[in-house]
Amino acid sequence: MRFRRPVLSPRERRLAGALTVEDLRRIARRRTPKAAFDYTDGAADGEVSLARARQAFADVEFHPAILRDVSSVDTSREVLGGRVALPFGIAPTGFTRMMHAEGEVAGATAAAAAGIPFALSTMGTTSIEDVATAAPGGRHWFQLYMWKDRERSMALVDRAAAAGYDTLLVTVDVPVAGARLRDVRNGMTIPPTLTPRTVLNAIPRPGWWLNFLTTEPLAFASLDSWSGTVAELLDTMFDPTVTFEDLAWIRSQWPGKVSVKGVQSVDDARRLAALGVDAIVLSNHGGRQLDRAPVPFHLLPDVVREVGDDLEVHLDTGIMSGQDIVAGLAHGARFTMIGRAYLYGLMAGGRPGVDRSLEILAGQLERTLRLLGVTTLDELEPRHVTALRRLGPVG
Repeated sequence: MRFRRPVLSPRERRLAGALTVEDLRRIARRRTPKAAFDYTDGAADGEVSLARARQAFADVEFHPAILRDVSSVDTSREVLGGRVALPFGIAPTGFTRMMHAEGEVAGATAAAAAGIPFALSTMGTTSIEDVATAAPGGRHWFQLYMWKDRERSMALVDRAAAAGYDTLLVTVDVPVAGARLRDVRNGMTIPPTLTPRTVLNAIPRPGWWLNFLTTEPLAFASLDSWSGTVAELLDTMFDPTVTFEDLAWIRSQWPGKVSVKGVQSVDDARRLAALGVDAIVLSNHGGRQLDRAPVPFHLLPDVVREVGDDLEVHLDTGIMSGQDIVAGLAHGARFTMIGRAYLYGLMAGGRPGVDRSLEILAGQLERTLRLLGVTTLDELEPRHVTALRRLGPVG
């Protein structure tokens, strides 16, 4: 018998005790004011899409093979022209410095250390150039919302290209903002509104409060100042007239790889393949746009069969574990993306919290591969995973 050495740092103790992303979520909820936590945690309308996406991964049955030599496992692969150490990357998220003052810098540097891509959102709270400077050895993708002001949109694209970003991630499921009711109820504005309720909710969270008061004022680094709600800003920015022709024009302007995020049908995947984009991301925006939209994981096999030889098929929405990532890869995804899973770590402990979230996912991923009797990602096949559907079409 031996005694465990005490860990003096409260943050180290918290993070060491977190064994799953859900553990990080619980820590994040305790340490982050309600408006900031709900902005991350919430989805649109009744939040049905998010619940279904997570349930789809829970309703998976694995089929392990025994007596295989799994002493060495390779989790790397080629993604959009570059090698990644793990088959997942950090998805673009807005207002990230509201979750924790380290914001996108924590995500970008943690991603670089882990050998995976980091995607910066148009709605990010750290500039394109500052992210590139903070993680000079990292691989950076830039996520673009096409605004009504096309000139401003393309100015961001030019800045990303000049800063060395290798992939443009065009998000196409936002003709208007989704009905994010938690944000409306919390009075979520830019910058955050300090009401008596907000102050009372922040008082028991001194770490967040101290960061908020002593760091650079919160703003969207790529945008001008705004005094309304998040939803009002999005409706002002997003262009409901964007078409496939506009996307083709964007493709012609960008020197690197182009991935289109927000694809939710086989027909649209087919049209994008014909357009010549390099990848698509099956995604319903983490359930934050159209509630009750298709579950991306359920859509994955049909899309891969249709266009998998023409472009890379990536997957996001609902991923909370390494097992979820394995399920997506086995059904044909080339790559996956995590949003909330990394933000929970950020809220739980800044950069070390992001490191912990990536460590948890990588550990679960590798363990699941070994238990399946698989040593490389290319060995994963649909036979390793059965998706059990709770819901099916009527008639």
